[in-house]
Amino acid sequence: MFRRREPVPFAFLAEADRFRSNVTPPPRRRASVGEVTGHWLLGLTIVAGLVGSVVLGTPAMSTPSGTPSPQSQASQGH
Repeated sequence: MFRRREPVPFAFLAEADRFRSNVTPPPRRRASVGEVTGHWLLGLTIVAGLVGSVVLGTPAMSTPSGTPSPQSQASQGH
């Protein structure tokens, strides 16, 4: 709606891209063998669960092609 025409009092924000710190962050901690193995096992379990659900769910979702569909007693019209 309304914009201020006055300059921004925070001039240091405009110079933030030129600022470089002389403090280096600490090095990243490497994961141990147990942590890496745990991550692999978790990923493998998730993938196996997805594959298993597809393998078990595919026959249940397919319709038989050669057999006629069973008629209920209500649709036979006694």
